[in-house]
Amino acid sequence: MDGSGIPKGYHSVTPYLIIDGAEAAIDFYAEAFGAEEVFRMPMGDKIAHAEVKIGDSHVMLSDEWPDMNLLGPKNRGGATASLMIYLPDVDAAFDRAIRAGASVERPVEDQFWGDRMGTVVDPFGHRWTLSTQVREVSPDEMQAKMKEWEVEVAAQ
Repeated sequence: MDGSGIPKGYHSVTPYLIIDGAEAAIDFYAEAFGAEEVFRMPMGDKIAHAEVKIGDSHVMLSDEWPDMNLLGPKNRGGATASLMIYLPDVDAAFDRAIRAGASVERPVEDQFWGDRMGTVVDPFGHRWTLSTQVREVSPDEMQAKMKEWEVEVAAQ
């Protein structure tokens, strides 16, 4: 322990997903995002807690526990949050996620803030935005591009 209160290898914020089908989700995340399973703690026919690592980040997950009001996106009526993954080749990663069973929410496109990104929804209802930074954009340039984009949207 280093005194920070953060376990070695973790970051200050760690997403925790509630999933209807956590075991299948672990397999999907491995195929779609290259996730490595860290560990799982089964409880009867459910997964009480599991962790996977995507790149240098941990994602915690468990099966649904309706008696504790812990429900996944499908039983809540849709995703309530989105996860973002920065990676070296967004196009290849996006294609891999689609082949693994994700559905396209937004195709991969270059964005004015310097990222090339697209969004998929996994078979369990969670939204994942995949992105590669292709150029650095200053805050001033980003604000100017945002104003241009707002004008385009308003004209539609």
